[in-house]
Amino acid sequence: MLKDTFLDQFVIAGGGIVYYVLIPMSVIAIYRIIELCCLIRRKRLVPPGIGNDIVSHGRKFAPARLISRLAKGNDLVSRALYRALSQPSRDNADKRHIEHIAVEGLHDSAMRLFRRAELCNIIGNVAPMVGLFGTVYGMIQAFSLLGISGGQPRPDELAARISVALVTTFWGLLIAIPSLTFHGIFRTRIETLVSEAALEIETVLYQLKLLDRGAWTFGTAVLPTTAQTTKYPDHRNARSAASQNEPLGEPTATLATGGKGRDPGHRRIIN
Repeated sequence: MLKDTFLDQFVIAGGGIVYYVLIPMSVIAIYRIIELCCLIRRKRLVPPGIGNDIVSHGRKFAPARLISRLAKGNDLVSRALYRALSQPSRDNADKRHIEHIAVEGLHDSAMRLFRRAELCNIIGNVAPMVGLFGTVYGMIQAFSLLGISGGQPRPDELAARISVALVTTFWGLLIAIPSLTFHGIFRTRIETLVSEAALEIETVLYQLKLLDRGAWTFGTAVLPTTAQTTKYPDHRNARSAASQNEPLGEPTATLATGGKGRDPGHRRIIN
């Protein structure tokens, strides 16, 4: 009596190659696809308005608070900026160096996502090969049976060998098609989100500039860091912000009305 249940036709008939190799591969592929569908989302990786939120936070709070806020973020922009702005040499770094570190951080985050999606590509390429192996194995058994029986095998025995060949091919294609499809979707999605994150990072760094004295600037606002000193080592650096446009070497104007000026280091300026 022929058994026509799905379990008998598409699982048991395929032999050990199906339920020891191909079915576990399908379970792994389904798990990774669901995981990446939840992970690779715009709301998670590049939230709307993330750049404006970071700049607004920087205007309100000190740099240390901004870096602490970036450390808690799980999106691409926050991770890249945290890596760039938390470097020990940040106070002496120029804007190009900061941008370079941010790009490296974004690249590392993108590579981690690509590596997670690569499992779908591996399964999608290996599964048809496993199915082809089962096909060859089943056909070898079928022709061996023909040879042993003298060209007149029992139909049910021959059908069982051929079933192994066809069922393994079926499972190999069934696993490979969705795995490769989702891999292509995930790669395109990651590339799109990384490009958007790069634009957000460039916008933030354009507004968030790092002075060579170690101060954050947002347009005209200056937020001093702990690296900024209060005394100046020489006469040229002692000029106030109001007299910064004067040529170097000229005497500084009187800072207090009615008396001779003093520099911020409390040294008398000789006119």
